[in-house]
Amino acid sequence: MRYMATYDFMETVRNTNQWLGATARAFASYPATGLAPSPAFQMMAAWGEVTERSFARMVAKPDWGIQSVVGEDGRDHVVATRVLVERPFGDLIKFDVQGLAERKRKVLLVAPMSGHYATLMRSTVVSLLPDCEVYVTDWHNARDIPVSKGKFDVEDYSLYLSDFIEHLGSDIHVIAVCQPAPLALTATAYLADKNPDAQPRSLTLIGGPIDPDAAPTEVTDFGHRVSMGQLHEMTIQRVGFKYAGSGRMVYPGLLQLTSFMSMNAERHGKAFFDQMLRVAKGEASDHDHHNRFYDEYLAVMDMTAEFYLSTVQRIFKNREVARNAFKVKGEHVDIGKITNVAVKIVEGERDDISAPGQCLAALDLLTGLPDSKKASHLEPGAGHYGIFAGKSWRNNIRPLVLEFIDANSKSQPASRKTTNAA
Repeated sequence: MRYMATYDFMETVRNTNQWLGATARAFASYPATGLAPSPAFQMMAAWGEVTERSFARMVAKPDWGIQSVVGEDGRDHVVATRVLVERPFGDLIKFDVQGLAERKRKVLLVAPMSGHYATLMRSTVVSLLPDCEVYVTDWHNARDIPVSKGKFDVEDYSLYLSDFIEHLGSDIHVIAVCQPAPLALTATAYLADKNPDAQPRSLTLIGGPIDPDAAPTEVTDFGHRVSMGQLHEMTIQRVGFKYAGSGRMVYPGLLQLTSFMSMNAERHGKAFFDQMLRVAKGEASDHDHHNRFYDEYLAVMDMTAEFYLSTVQRIFKNREVARNAFKVKGEHVDIGKITNVAVKIVEGERDDISAPGQCLAALDLLTGLPDSKKASHLEPGAGHYGIFAGKSWRNNIRPLVLEFIDANSKSQPASRKTTNAA
């Protein structure tokens, strides 16, 4: 039962801070506090509100919250999500837009499994819905998956992707963002060998670590600096008794969040202090910019220990994808066998997570693919988030990706102006 106490201790600390925030908010909101002409009670209530909300979000899975999109007819069309393939560690879901004719572009958006839920891609999904049939990989929180469901590592992830692509058919266009880029590449290569007819028509890789050593960052430096034994001791714990996955070895979401926050501690600290002042002054709202961002950012999920450790070991340390040495079930997955899937690389000039050059390395591995099927784009001034969900994505990258999809579709959609959704 090693590490279980540590996992439960972290949850206890989180729960206690949520309770302290709620208590401070309730106490400072008593009508009697109005008898004392001091801003101290307002500040206490504001601190309590921000603290309670922040710690409560850490264990809540965000809702997609996509109610409707505007169609070509200028009307709002209701959006509903539907599970197409249900698996223990992740589902394939589809966004159905009611009242709109089926769009010719079919896009599978491969969401990262890197601490946050697939809802981190919400704005990306919204921007694609007016012009595409959108499918998304919806990964599950490892703490909610019973140990009896078995393991889930990078090979299993690749097999999940290949199964999802196979289910959707060869007219699908895959867009993989960040962490899944190398595994989307291996899944495509796996299909090229096992079932060539099921390969996607195009594969767009956005800011992913195909070759982490191509352009070192703080993330890659950490991967080289720390041994696997140290990493196991520092990050891996057993899920506590409260959840269905009790006893499963995981990299806890709360621990991941601590790492995320520490990288920009000063900026996050200022953001929370400024929000507290806005709440005290009555200037904050439930869906203001701060709450919209942190409701998503603070919502974290556990990763299975074997997925996290195999990612570090095989993708970053051993560079198995970069060396075209990746194996699934003991069989070599040869990236050179991809011969007819158009591949586009998108990178951000200021990406400090997956620096320019890391994702571009994929094109050199595609030895069986003609140059006419390869493309790349470096977005000036864009950071990691901007290349798939920010202004750079909406204004520049998204139109280029849609053009690339159209150029590599069996039947191109009628020419029209694409809609830039918020």
